[in-house]
Amino acid sequence: MKKTLLTLLITAASAAAQLPSVSAPPNKPAAGAAAAPSYKDLKFPPLRPIQIPKVATFTLPNGMKLYLLEDHELPMIHGVAQVRTGNLFDPADKIGLATMTGMVIRTGGTRTKTGEQLDEQLENIAASVESNIGESAGSVSFSALRENTDEVLGVFKDVLTAPEFRPDKITLARTQLRGGIARRNDDARGVAEREFADIVYGKDSPYGWQVEYATANRITRADLQDFYKRYFFPANIALGVWGDFDTAGMKGKIEKLFSDFAVEQPPVPEFPKVGGSPAPGAYLAVKKDVTQTFFSIGQLGGQFNDKDYPALVIMADILGGGFRSRLVGRVRTKMGNAYDIGADWDANYDHPGLFEISGGTKSLSTVETFKAIQEEVDRIRTSEVTEEELKIAKDTALNSLVFAYDTRAKTLRRMLTYAYYGSPPDFIQQYQKALEAVTRADVLRVAKEHLNPAAFTTVAVGNPDDFGHPLDTLGAPVNMIDLTIPQEKLEAAQGDATSLEKGKQLLARAQQATGGAGPLAAVKDYIQSFEFQIESSAGGMLVKETDRWIAPTYFRQDTDLPSGKIAAFCDGRAGWIATPQGWGPLAGAQLKQVQSDLFRLYFRLLLSDRIEGRTVNALDDNTIEIADTTGQTARLEFDAGTRLPQRVLYEVARAGGPPIPAEEVWSDFQEIAGVKVPHRITVMQGGRKYAEMKVTDFKVNSGIQLEVIQKRP
Repeated sequence: MKKTLLTLLITAASAAAQLPSVSAPPNKPAAGAAAAPSYKDLKFPPLRPIQIPKVATFTLPNGMKLYLLEDHELPMIHGVAQVRTGNLFDPADKIGLATMTGMVIRTGGTRTKTGEQLDEQLENIAASVESNIGESAGSVSFSALRENTDEVLGVFKDVLTAPEFRPDKITLARTQLRGGIARRNDDARGVAEREFADIVYGKDSPYGWQVEYATANRITRADLQDFYKRYFFPANIALGVWGDFDTAGMKGKIEKLFSDFAVEQPPVPEFPKVGGSPAPGAYLAVKKDVTQTFFSIGQLGGQFNDKDYPALVIMADILGGGFRSRLVGRVRTKMGNAYDIGADWDANYDHPGLFEISGGTKSLSTVETFKAIQEEVDRIRTSEVTEEELKIAKDTALNSLVFAYDTRAKTLRRMLTYAYYGSPPDFIQQYQKALEAVTRADVLRVAKEHLNPAAFTTVAVGNPDDFGHPLDTLGAPVNMIDLTIPQEKLEAAQGDATSLEKGKQLLARAQQATGGAGPLAAVKDYIQSFEFQIESSAGGMLVKETDRWIAPTYFRQDTDLPSGKIAAFCDGRAGWIATPQGWGPLAGAQLKQVQSDLFRLYFRLLLSDRIEGRTVNALDDNTIEIADTTGQTARLEFDAGTRLPQRVLYEVARAGGPPIPAEEVWSDFQEIAGVKVPHRITVMQGGRKYAEMKVTDFKVNSGIQLEVIQKRP
């Protein structure tokens, strides 16, 4: 507190202490005192038209658009490269490709530095570089102190133009996607919103797709590289930079920095249109573990450039936009049913959004709440709103625009977005004027024209046993939503002569990359030792393991666990297993697991074209599927650059249940007897990380005796 202000306060307090006291009835003003003004009497000047600072715009020689906006308030610099791409371009069989690409562009590092090395470099200068790809846009952004401009721009440029997509980070990204799949039904509210969008847009539409284990598993490093190459080229990028710099100097710096970025690609096509017919009606997803019903009710919304969009925003706000809205007043306040409820007319720049009434209500009053919502929708479609409702809604919408351009960062972001979607630069001013012009008659008209209760989709997530009345008393049949998360079933693909021949060629290429078919075939036995920590979710124990193999199919595994030692032997058809409790024959799931290990044994897998009964089928330019007559199947993925095997997918048999999808990611290749062999293996099971295995010893052709490895402990 300033000394002058403190002195004035002390003086005022002293003077007040010398005044005679005046008694007055409690809670009543003293005689002659003026009543406190009501907030309703407060007067505010009208909002001024939004002023947009001038953004310097250029097109670089390589075709990249450049937007520069000086902001000298803080010694900082920020930027974002906006790329015309999105998960709407995902192939139907590889949903999640764009999302994974956006994640690994940054985490996978560049050609000269790993992601961890970039983390350390950026942390040392208090800077950041991030990447992301969403539904209909991709971005690579940066932020740093002005003094570190050149260094962070160098990192930003490398990440944008030369990502490396390292396999371990692809595995991590896939694990994160799988984690999202595994948890997607945990939040009942999220389930309602997701299923509502999927049903309204159509589950066979890119707008209604969702990532599954199978689609995530099909995504290879080559897929990420190809997706990046297709969309990350100069003419498809708009770069915005704002902060403490001189425009002319920054333009020259950016132009020089990206002078060697001259990749060309055909123009990117338009995003797919929202098509098909929505499936209106009532839908129920049963979740017995919740004590209330979460819901989403509505239909397709519209786009920002719709002439009626401003009036529809006002209509939705009056219906359910705040504490003074109709739905909140009736369903939450008067009826006391809903814990929360709201309505929103959502719009997008290039495709319709969703009109959605959503919230959560007591399970017992589910149907009662839905009927009240129907009645309020009918009321706003049949009679004009009040002047007070209109004024509050318009004031809310107009006042929110105060924050649209309150910082230069928001200004540049909006300008980039408008340019990206082809909206006029003065869109926000047009919108402001249109909001001011909305009348009661407009609200009634758009509600009549755009809301169609007969075509509403109603999604409820809850426990129907607790509903006060069955959901079908609303007058429509109830469609059940299956929340089962499908597990991937690994089955041999049907190959033709062309794909089978290509499969052999890809395998021969991998044989050459690992050292050659000759050195691979020369390995007649091996001893391999591992150490690995099993993840806490799978037991969290430290394990030591030694595998011994004699060609062609004699295999022994000795495992040292905290609970004791386990040994198993198999000749390919039968065997035994010994535990601290005793020994017995290999059978059932245990036998199948060992046979699967034998089928995927590194040297034999790479020589599958020489093993009778095996087929090698090409799935794409870097993936083959190997199968045999016993039903064993594995997909082997190769690195597009080194051609080394980097990932294998298979299934793990288990007792009393279906097989679990699994995968191994191979890295840290070291040469053993002329063959490159992975010494680090990341194991995934059921969509979750199971263990990180490290090879501690590897010997080949040491003359192992069969009578030694088949002897029981």
